[in-house]
Amino acid sequence: MDSVTHDGRTTAYRAAPADSTDEEPRVLYVHGSGGTHSLWANQYGRPGHDAVALDLSGHGESDDIDLGPDAGLDAMAAYAGDAVTVARETDATVLCGNSLGGAVALTVALDHDLALDGLVLVGTGAKLGVAEGLLDALATDYDAAIETLLDDDMLYHSRDETRQAEAREMFAAVGQRATERDFRACDAFDVRDRLGEVDVPALVVNGEHDRLTPPSFHEYLADHLPDARHVELADAAHMPYLERPDAFDAAVDDFLADLSD
Repeated sequence: MDSVTHDGRTTAYRAAPADSTDEEPRVLYVHGSGGTHSLWANQYGRPGHDAVALDLSGHGESDDIDLGPDAGLDAMAAYAGDAVTVARETDATVLCGNSLGGAVALTVALDHDLALDGLVLVGTGAKLGVAEGLLDALATDYDAAIETLLDDDMLYHSRDETRQAEAREMFAAVGQRATERDFRACDAFDVRDRLGEVDVPALVVNGEHDRLTPPSFHEYLADHLPDARHVELADAAHMPYLERPDAFDAAVDDFLADLSD
């Protein structure tokens, strides 16, 4: 892992192998709530794809930030700072974010002077309200909250015991404090009235069975962003890049190719 220091903390990231020869824009992948850069291993590890994936503050190998679980938009602003710093350090010009990561990408596009070529918004929305019951469980019974997220068509569509075990391990490693903060940041996020300000092309991707951020969230993004295309992937839920990596990568590659024309 590489790292960059900013605002009194260190943010870790993993870059594509040095022999990457892709001439398309470099993509920075931003994980969702309770996640780490490793969720994007299928993407930053594939041959010829110029990619970077980071650990947001308090996740994986990145330093934490001194914010409580109720910090909400303060946490979102801090995460956007992580993404901007890594993007500048690595010359990434496309941000790809899942869920919380999509909100981070939109926050960067709206609030930061970062030269971007495009956005890939996956399993996310312009508003990310979180059910009060899930927020309560994240604060009082973390294990139960994680099991809720592993229910049918929440994070995953298919019942894959290995993937679910890996998710439990990752949520345990990230921990309750950061994960609850992530979901509260999502709950506070709402940029519906600002989508018209996004001045770069966007690819909006969702899994057809996603119950956390349903297809209607993505249809709204595609309808209200000035320049957006929408791709729905079958047989997937909230994390289609894990369940349908080939189809997801193909959609991203088509988008990047068009950006390069």
